[in-house]
Amino acid sequence: MKKVEVVKDKIRKVRSDKKRDVKPTISAELKNCVYRLSYITNTPVKDVVEIICEKGLESRKVLEYLSQYFRRDYHFVNTIFIGDPGRESLQKKSQSGINERITTRFNQDTYEKIKYLSGALDVTPSKATALLLEASIRNTELLNSYIRTFLRGTLDKMRMKELKQVQSFVKKSNPYSKETSWFDLIDTIVEDVKDNTVNIKESITTWLDRLK
Repeated sequence: MKKVEVVKDKIRKVRSDKKRDVKPTISAELKNCVYRLSYITNTPVKDVVEIICEKGLESRKVLEYLSQYFRRDYHFVNTIFIGDPGRESLQKKSQSGINERITTRFNQDTYEKIKYLSGALDVTPSKATALLLEASIRNTELLNSYIRTFLRGTLDKMRMKELKQVQSFVKKSNPYSKETSWFDLIDTIVEDVKDNTVNIKESITTWLDRLK
C-alpha cells in the first residue's frame, strides 16, 4: 500500500512540473521587441516571454495597470482589485496593424496564476498572456530589472561598473525628459557592434574598449 502511494506521489510530481504551452497573439511591434530582447540576452524567445510574464505577475504597477480591465475581483498580496462586470471584455479586441502568434511555456504554478488573471480579465489564458506581456514590457522598471539581472550574470564587476558610468553620463547628457533605460543602452551597443561579435559580453567589451 505504501509503495502505491509513493508511485502516485511521483506521478503527481511529474505532472505538476510539466510545462504548459501557450500561444498568445500579439502585435508585430511587440513580437519584434521580444525577439530583440532574446537576441540581446542570448535567451530563447519562449524563455524571455516566460520570465517577463512571471515578473509582471509579481509587479504591483503592472497589475494596477491591468486592473482597469478587470471584470472580476483579483487578489494580489494584501490588495483586492475590484472588478466591474460592466466593463467591456478585451477577448475579441485585437491590436491595430499586423498581429502574430508567439509561443511560450509556463510551469504549472505560473500557469495557474495566468488562469487566475484571465478570470479577472474575463478572457482566455492565451489572451491574458498577451495583455500581461505587453503591460510588463512597457513597464520601464520591470524591463530594466530584467536587463540588469542578465548583465550581472554576464559581466565581471569591473565591466559592470564601467557600463554604469556610461549610463550615468548618458542620463546627465540627455536633453530629453525620457530616461535612458538599460534596454536602450544595451540595444544601442548591440546595434553598433553586432556585425563583429558573437555574444552580448563580447559586444559590450568591444564597445567599452572603444571609449578608452
